[in-house]
Amino acid sequence: MREIRQFRAFAMPFAERLFSFQWKPLPRLTCWLIRMITRLLCRIEFDNLAQVPLQGPLILVSNHIGSLEVPLLYAHLRPRRVIGLAKTETWDNRFMAWLFDLFEAIPIRRGEADLEAVRRSLAVLADGDILAIAPEGTRSRHGKLLRGQPGVVTLALRSGTPILPIAHWGVEKFSHNLKHLRRTDFHIRVGQPFYLDTGGERVGGEVRQAMVDEVMYQLAALMPEEYCGEYADCNPPPQKYLRFV
Repeated sequence: MREIRQFRAFAMPFAERLFSFQWKPLPRLTCWLIRMITRLLCRIEFDNLAQVPLQGPLILVSNHIGSLEVPLLYAHLRPRRVIGLAKTETWDNRFMAWLFDLFEAIPIRRGEADLEAVRRSLAVLADGDILAIAPEGTRSRHGKLLRGQPGVVTLALRSGTPILPIAHWGVEKFSHNLKHLRRTDFHIRVGQPFYLDTGGERVGGEVRQAMVDEVMYQLAALMPEEYCGEYADCNPPPQKYLRFV
């Protein structure tokens, strides 16, 4: 026990210095490493990402399967500045806190109106950058779409920013493939950008949910049927509140 305490006394200050270190080229180097490692472990169809506009504010909405797609998409969207929302619990892990601070992620308290997260998100869009949101609010793990949460509606309406859907699938097989020394096929599809438009209708709870459902249907339209989950029931998808660019 004494040896363990001595080791911790030595190691913890070093770890704290390491995870608080911010070298100016570090984000670029980190993205390069992520791209190299993920391309070794996965076969990534990233050609569709060329459809992402090179400038201007944008709300990027995506499905959320696991942890791998977050750094993968972040790294492959560079040099565009992409800032995402992440649950506050992520910062409980020291390494993840360091990584997400490096990515400039915005912590958000789930299940409540987090006004500070809203303020910071609107500031990202006002600066002309990309704000990344997973409307499902949590990882599905199995890859099938969960019901969307309406927070993205507030940000889209208040900022007047277009939404761009990006769907992906295949990452749910990553752990299994890695154990069997197989590469994982990671598919990415980019949809058409659109604005949310209330058409003068009062935006209450039901309308907000209907709007985010239409956003989620746009994601579902990009995916194979077996991944559509909660949004496999409508073809063509409803577009009452969508105005395409």
